[in-house]
Formats: sequence, C-alpha cells, structure tokens
Amino acid sequence: MSGAHAKPGKAKSSLSEFYSASQLRNDRWTDLKNVASRVSATPAGKAQSVLVEKAEALLEALEPIEAYWAFPGRIGLFQLRKLLSREDYPAFAHLVSRIVRALVSGSYRRHFIDVAHEDEHDPEKEVIDPVEERAHARPYFEVLFVDNLTTAQEEAQRLALRDMRRADDKFIYEAVTVPSFEDALIAVLFNHNIQSVVIRYDFRFESHNNLKILQRYLNRVSDEVLDDIPEEDYGPELCRVIRKVRPELDTFLITDRSVEEIAGRDLGGCLRVFYNQEDYMELHLNILRGVNARYKTPFFTALKEYSRQPTGVFHAMPISRGKSIIRSNWIRDMGDFYGMNIFLAETSATSGGLDSLLDPHGPIKEAQEAAARAFGSKHTFFATNGTSTCNKIVVQAIVQPGDIVLVDRDCHKSHHYGMVLGGANVVYLDSYPLSEFSMYGAVPLKEIKHRLLELKSAGKLDRVRMLLLTNCTFDGIVYNVERVMEECLAIKPDLVFLWDEAWFAFARFGPTYRQRTAMHTAAILRERYRSPEYRKAWMKHKKKIEGLDDAALLTTRLMPDPDQVRVRAYATQSTHKTLTSLRQGSMIHVHDQDFRGQVEQAFHEAYMTHTSTSPNYQIIASLDVGRRQVELEGFEMVQKQVEAAMAMRKAITSHPLLSKYFRVLRVGDMIPEVYRESGIQSYWDPEHGWNDIWDAWAQDEFTLDATRVTIAVGAAGLDGDTFKNSVLMDKFGIQINKTSRNTVLFMTNIGTTRSSVAYLIEVLVEIAQDLESEREDSSPMERRAFERRVKNLTEDLPPLPDFSRFHDAFRSADGSDTPEGDLRKAYFLAYDEGKCDYFPIEDGSMEKAMDAGRELVSTSFIIPYPPGFPILVPGQVISKEILHFMRALDVKEIHGYRPDLGLRVFSEAALKELEKDR
Repeated sequence: MSGAHAKPGKAKSSLSEFYSASQLRNDRWTDLKNVASRVSATPAGKAQSVLVEKAEALLEALEPIEAYWAFPGRIGLFQLRKLLSREDYPAFAHLVSRIVRALVSGSYRRHFIDVAHEDEHDPEKEVIDPVEERAHARPYFEVLFVDNLTTAQEEAQRLALRDMRRADDKFIYEAVTVPSFEDALIAVLFNHNIQSVVIRYDFRFESHNNLKILQRYLNRVSDEVLDDIPEEDYGPELCRVIRKVRPELDTFLITDRSVEEIAGRDLGGCLRVFYNQEDYMELHLNILRGVNARYKTPFFTALKEYSRQPTGVFHAMPISRGKSIIRSNWIRDMGDFYGMNIFLAETSATSGGLDSLLDPHGPIKEAQEAAARAFGSKHTFFATNGTSTCNKIVVQAIVQPGDIVLVDRDCHKSHHYGMVLGGANVVYLDSYPLSEFSMYGAVPLKEIKHRLLELKSAGKLDRVRMLLLTNCTFDGIVYNVERVMEECLAIKPDLVFLWDEAWFAFARFGPTYRQRTAMHTAAILRERYRSPEYRKAWMKHKKKIEGLDDAALLTTRLMPDPDQVRVRAYATQSTHKTLTSLRQGSMIHVHDQDFRGQVEQAFHEAYMTHTSTSPNYQIIASLDVGRRQVELEGFEMVQKQVEAAMAMRKAITSHPLLSKYFRVLRVGDMIPEVYRESGIQSYWDPEHGWNDIWDAWAQDEFTLDATRVTIAVGAAGLDGDTFKNSVLMDKFGIQINKTSRNTVLFMTNIGTTRSSVAYLIEVLVEIAQDLESEREDSSPMERRAFERRVKNLTEDLPPLPDFSRFHDAFRSADGSDTPEGDLRKAYFLAYDEGKCDYFPIEDGSMEKAMDAGRELVSTSFIIPYPPGFPILVPGQVISKEILHFMRALDVKEIHGYRPDLGLRVFSEAALKELEKDR
C-alpha cells in the first residue's frame, strides 16, 4: 500500500473538500480520465511530460483507495501503470475511459469488463444498459478475503474462485483481499459491494494505509477495545466486530486449529468454520448460499407463482385476474396504465392459494421472519394501512385503562388517538422549543426523568406503563436511545418503550445511524445486563447514588438494576416513507422480553382489531422486496443518501447568492448547546470544511439526521407554506412534505439522485436571482414592504407555548399534584353537543372570559398546519399564550377548528358536573 504516502497534493482537490472516501474516489477517477485524454491528445514534449506526471500522481493517489475494491482494483491500476510506463498513451486513455464509464454506470456489475488486458472492445457497448438486460443480469457482489497473500497468491485465488462458477449460479462475485484486521474494517465500511467476508488465520492487525479519509472509518468502532487481542483470536474477534458494524454480511472463518481446540468457543457469529480449507467449490457454494438466504423473498415469489397459475375466479373481487377490466369497454385504459401483472396477482385472502396476513403460516410468516432478521428484532409484523395503525395496535396491546403513559406532545396524531382508544392517563412531555423557526425539537431526558421521579414520589410508579417518543422527529432530531432507555429503566425497570421510527426505517442500514435505533439498542442492553462486568459496575453505582434526592438524580447518569430490569422495546416504521414499499406499507418491530408471557395474546387481538381482513397483497409483496433490497444494498443506498444531503448542504451554504436568501440550519441551530457534548456546530462550514459526525452520534443527547436539510426562507420574504406551494410546486414541480412559518424541509431518501440535487440547486439559484431582480427594480415603498415581511418572518415570531395542563375535572382526585389526565374521558364527553360552547378566537371574547375567572377547556385536538403538532388536546386548559400563538401563526388551516363557529370548549355546567362526581 505504498500509495498511502503518495503525493496527493498533485491531485486536483484537497482531501478536506470531500465528505467521504467514495466522493474522493469518484473525483480522482474523473480527474484521471480528463488528464488521460489530454495526455493522448498532446504531442510529445514538455507539456505532455507535465500531464504524465499528473497522471502518475493520480494513480498513486488511487492506489490506497482501490486496494479495497475488486473493480478496477489493484489489477486495473497495475495495467494502467504498465500502459503509462511504455508510453502507450492512446491505450492508457482508452482503458481509463472504459473504467470510468463502468464505474459511473455500474455496468461492471452486469457484465465482465476485463481490465487486466487492454483490447479493442468498443467501450460504448459497456455502457449500453437496456432495462431488459439489467433485469436479467445476475446480481454482482464482492467477497472480502482477509489474508496476508502475495500478489501471485492473490491472483491464483481469484482465478480459482472464478473457475468454480457454474451456468446456473444465481450471482456473480469477484474477490478482493486485504492483509490486516484494520484493513478489513475499512473495507466493509468503504466498499458497499462486499456481501461476504472470508477470514483466514494469517494476517496482521494494523493497516499500513495512512490515508486520513480512510482511517476515519475506524472511528466507527472506536468504542471497541481492540488493542490487546491475542493474535490467535484475530479471526473470531474480526467476525464479531464486522457483525456489529454491518450485521447483514456473511462471515466465514478458516482456521488451522484443531476441532478440539475451537469447539465451544465464541467464534464471533460466523456463518461457518472451515478447517485448512482448500476446497474452493465448497467455499464458493457457501458464499452463494449465504447471499441467497437474503435474496429470497418468500411472499413476493409466491405471489408471482400464483399470478402464473390458471384459475377460475368464483369469489368476491371482480378485478381478480383482471377480468372486470379486460371485459370492459370503458376502463381498459386502467389495464394499459398499470399492466396486467398487478391484476393477475389480486386475490381474496380467504380463497386459498396464498397466506393470510391475520394468521400467517406460509410465505407471509417467512417474509416477516426475514424482516425480523434484517431489522434486528425478535418479531416483525407487516401492516398495510400505515404506521398510524401500527401505533394504535401497539398502544392498544400494551396499555389498559388507567395506565399512565408519558407521551411526546408534538408526536403524530395517531398516538394521541391511541391514548383515547387505550384509555390511558396521559402525561404530556414538552420538547425544547425552537421559537426562531416555529418548531419544536425533542424531549430532554431531564424532563422525562423529572416526570418519572415525580410519579414515583406520588406512589404512582406501578401505574406507569409506557414511554412514547418520536425518533427521529419530522425535522430530524434524533434521540440518544440507549441513554434514554437505560436511565428510564433505572427508575422504572419494566417500562415499555414505543419508539415511533416512521421516518427512520433506513437507519438500521448505516452504522452511524444504527446505534440510535430501538431494535439495535434493545439487543445491546440485553447483552450488557447479562454480563458480569455490568453487575460489578452496577454495585459501585448503587453505592454512589445511595441517599441522593430527586434533584441530584436528575443530573446523575443512572444505571438499572440487572436483577430487575426488563428490556421492552417496540418500533413502528413507515417502510414506504424511507425505504422501498408501496404507500401504507409499514412494519412493527418487537424486542420485548415479556412479549410471549404478557403481551402476545393482547397484541394479536389489537392486530386483528386494526388490520383489514382484505389486506392489499401488492403492499405485502413490496414490503418483502423492500426487505431484500436493504439487506443486500441498504448500506450502499443509505451511504449515498447521506452524501447527497451533505452535498446539498455544502452547495447552498457556499453559494454567495443562495446564502443571502436561504440559510441551511446547522446542528447548532436545531440543537441547543447543552445537548451537544461533542461541541459540534455544523456538518460543513466554509472555514473548517467537513466535520466528522461520529462523535456526536456516539455521545450527544440529541443529534441531527443529516438526510433532512431544513432551510430558513424568511430572508426571502416568504413563509414556508407559500414557498412550498406557490413557488416550489407550482413553478418548478418540486414536492416537499414539511414547512414551518419560516422554514422548508428537504428530505433525501434512498432514491435521491445527484441529478435531483443539482436540479434543486438550479431552482434555488433561479429563485434567488428573481428576488435580486425584483429588489433592484422595486420602489422604496416596495422595499420597505419586503423588509417588513422579512422582519415579521425572522424576528417577530411568537414563542412556542408549552402544554398548559389538564383541567381538574379530567385529573386524578387522589390529592396528588402529578400532571396525568384522562384524555379518553374528555374526548367522549365532547360527543354531547349540549355540553359544549363555541368561542371565536379573534374578537377577544376568550380573553375576557379568562379574565373573568373562567377556565376554557378544549373539547378536541387543535392542530394548526403548519407546524402540524397539536397545541390543544381534549381536556386541556386553554392559555392566553396558546391563543396568541394561534393568531400569530396566521395559518390557512387549523385541524379541529371551525372558523364559522369558533373554538369548541366545554360548558361551565359540564365541567362543574364532572367535578361534583370526582
């Protein structure tokens, strides 16, 4: 790896300009292509010699990078060097061009491109990639070998494995070899093509590759103690660490130790152990078998088979087999638009031939088990009517009437309705406010602990059932899930956690993101609490906190008792929002130690309650296929998604005109300093370039999801809703979901392309140029009007109101001062119209009533959109701050509010009657 100390300064760009090594790799190859074409076209002489030096410098810069890839890899670089040294510049330029085309188009994954021998093949043929060819090509992947081989041995191994290929193999792979433990970790985090790792017994620990941008990948395992591993344990320990950072990969261990020595040892979870393996066919078959296990889609395959069977339809569903469309004279265009396969695959769940979602025993059951493996859960359940339903299922299964549930107040409305259905007594938790942008952040851990300790002091901890939080929030605030669960379990050892990961399903497949997901954290905590090391640490901690009052406990890092703690976590995910699935395709993931003993029956009842008896099979199939995709290429797609978002951040922040009107909100803008132990301010800034985000994700109380880019538009004199609809959508066809009064949210996903990002930047530049032109041509009065709009959107913003309180009529009559309220009681009381009054919010009559001593209590959920969170819930006392906020927002729609009637509140008589009955 001599290239690790090459002359990168001769390459075009500074390493600090690149967010990732993948971007650096792409840039270096593009530079080499440009230089190679100029070398070929320049006559011999000084100018050509300078270009040859640049080409040599770029090849040296690429050497430490290509060491981790099979294509073009070190073989490709060797061939290029050979052509350059013999001054065959046309052949050199031709081969570079072929390689770059293959890398950009991905064509090397679909057909073999020989880089070891320069030939006269037409390079254009290698980029022709018709849809049909791509569909029928065998999927390509790479296998990482960790072994200290010579170049000749490595080539012999590569050719031996290639000789094992058979015509009926489902997949094609190439081998890439690295010589050390650290190189293996860099490879699996850098090379997204790797699907299998074969670890031999003869390799060193340290990498000789000192390229800083590659060494940064080792930060991903910085919490591991790797310095004192005995050499004989390198193999099993490497298997274990790889399974931690990329759990979807298959690992194989080849050892020279005897069966007796290795039997019963922890081998890091490798798929299979070979002893002095020289049988390449056996290894080849096991590699293919491992990938095929992830490639299988039980339900999608069964559905395809069903669609090919000749059947007679004598059940409800005229559209089944497309009969009602084919025979129609008026709706045949529907068949033309959708194609016939979707109708051939339509059937009734009760007609036989396929599995039932409500009682799965066949391919749906297998598909759900595969999803559980992929997402790291103990059980996974599919849903075909969205995460709103998933949330209600979990709440109904866990919560009984009278149970106390701690709920993030600005969570999705399905949770609030779930509380009504479950009959929970709700303690609403306030998130930290971001008043400058008319949005909330997330709930501080101190607030959660305060409420739990408060309920404990009141003797109500036994009634506390669940903590419900949104992770990540719509705006991208991500909790430190491990710390929240651990400290809450220290107070309430059997607390159930429902993490709404509607917008976070992709997080499982990025090592940085995974550590803040519910299922990963649950598994980590289960393992931790079983260990003797934890028990020793707990005994010390127990003595340390003995006698501390609640105020001291709030600021102390708490640890749960290993003899009492029960890890009980649920995650609901909108697969369709961030991964591949048809709309409303969602999943419920479960890691609950008490699921089988306490919850399973109730869960299935709740599942039956909310799940249709006629689920959409196409949605189920898409969930199955989406799972296959993320197990095999989720790592790559999430990596590219983050890179696209980071590129967007840099492009807007560094553009002088864009930064005049649009400001990308940084980490420091979205997360107060007190919650950022790492001290990170931004992911990119002009002064320092890129900041490594790993430390922030590993330790901070809150982090910011980089794939969400929130842009403040107030300086453009436009509110978020106007910018979204009248500018982005109407003029440019750009769709976004979320706005606040003065911000818009751009979300990247696994389908976001570089072209999409480029188009967005072009649009923003055009909008900024139009604003510049309008200001130049405006009159003094128009300029003042613009400045007033900007001031109104950037300075004169109402403070965000906290949750006021539940009215006493809906609170406990036990004399305690805890804040829980009976949401269900208030909700159903409002069904009686005779117990309700209406007040307009604009004429001041509500303030007059408040000043006269009347408590005005909301009968329903009041949700201004934007920002989209409930500022009032049934039974909540209305405050003047809430009224001021509603008026200042000047929103176009308020869910739950009828302008023609006014704000609906309970009558004084109804409240007095309730208080009498307490």
